Amino acid sequence: MNFVEELTWRGMVHTIMPGTEELLAKEQVTAYLGIDPTADSLHIGHLCGVMMLRHFQRCGHKPLALVGGATGMIGDPSGKSAERNLLNEETLRHNVSCIKKQLAKFLDFESDAPNKAELVNNYDWMKDYTFLDFAREIGKHITVNYMMAKDSVQKRLNGEARDGLSFTEFTYQLLQGYDFLYLYENKNCKLQLGGSDQWGNITTGTELIRRTKGGEAFALTCPLITKADGGKFGKTESGNIWLDPNYTSPYKFYQFWLNVSDEDAAKYIKIFTSLSKEEIEALIAEHTEAPHLRVLQKRLAKEVTVMVHSEEDYNAAVEASGILFGNATSDALKKLDEQTLLAVFEGVPQFEVSKEALTEGVKAVDLFVDNAAIFASKGEMRKLVQGGGVSLNKEKLAAFDQVVTTADLLDEKYLLVQRGKKNYYLVIAK
Repeated sequence: MNFVEELTWRGMVHTIMPGTEELLAKEQVTAYLGIDPTADSLHIGHLCGVMMLRHFQRCGHKPLALVGGATGMIGDPSGKSAERNLLNEETLRHNVSCIKKQLAKFLDFESDAPNKAELVNNYDWMKDYTFLDFAREIGKHITVNYMMAKDSVQKRLNGEARDGLSFTEFTYQLLQGYDFLYLYENKNCKLQLGGSDQWGNITTGTELIRRTKGGEAFALTCPLITKADGGKFGKTESGNIWLDPNYTSPYKFYQFWLNVSDEDAAKYIKIFTSLSKEEIEALIAEHTEAPHLRVLQKRLAKEVTVMVHSEEDYNAAVEASGILFGNATSDALKKLDEQTLLAVFEGVPQFEVSKEALTEGVKAVDLFVDNAAIFASKGEMRKLVQGGGVSLNKEKLAAFDQVVTTADLLDEKYLLVQRGKKNYYLVIAK
């Protein structure tokens, strides 16, 4: 496979430095991509870069994932309006180990292959480098004029950020440039990959290598992913979509991809899966024939959920979706863990009742009219139950005065009441 061709048809090339394709055709190349370890999980905003490394390895080259233990402490002026918090070493080590576990789902770190992936941390080579040595050995090679000309610096200086640009952030491109130089010298790394907002920082690195070593290094960036409506990709009302299931449940993760627009699905399936060009073209054609079946969204959601989580998590997410939108059974409902249950029924009306009262048992009509005002009156509830229009935990209520006890609770805490086909209510026993 040809790496540049593969990325090009997937819509993953923004800018490429002349000579990059020739280098890749000539030898097995080592390339790196930087990841900021300010959290102990990646989110889907990182996925395009990670997929670049995955394709790079599949094309026979050697990927390095660089976690910016040092640069992550400083902040990067490109596209950011606030400096980052200084992380302590313990937090940093924790974040790095969590990120490596996530990356292992995309890259081969363990085999004996000559192109196995490596994880490197720039804190390891920066922590003992004194400011005076850095200023003398690195700073003298790059002029302030050169640094000032970068777009990211210009934007901040021209007032896009309230507080201008701190010296710390200004030096960021030099530090990132030094990473490239260090990896060029120590890992024979000749290519840096990144998002298009990193182009200025990456080219500072190629310039530093040229000026200090007389060497040639190259750069390739991917476009920043956007939504068709111009909104920011990967951001929802509740924040980032994380890869860690403790932050974003596999159900919510699956739902995110399932709910993207047709236009975005056709774009994302190329970027965020390893499916072949032929397979994707066939899926797009099938989707165009019957858009209402959402073939693209379903396949995209499946591929990404299995890759990030597991087949088991994907199946559970599909089953959980059926509870809200299909004719799922009470058995399927009982299998849900608490986090997924709450994710599935997020936004439905909730009522609290006394768990103590349920120990002795309460008639459904008293519980859902007096204790939790799901029905306006007992007469209304009686009529609906007689017509088969009320379910408790996905089972039709046989009688309006059926006794409800703690044995009916899901996860020893919840009752799910359904009124008609679409109205759900969550009763929480406390």
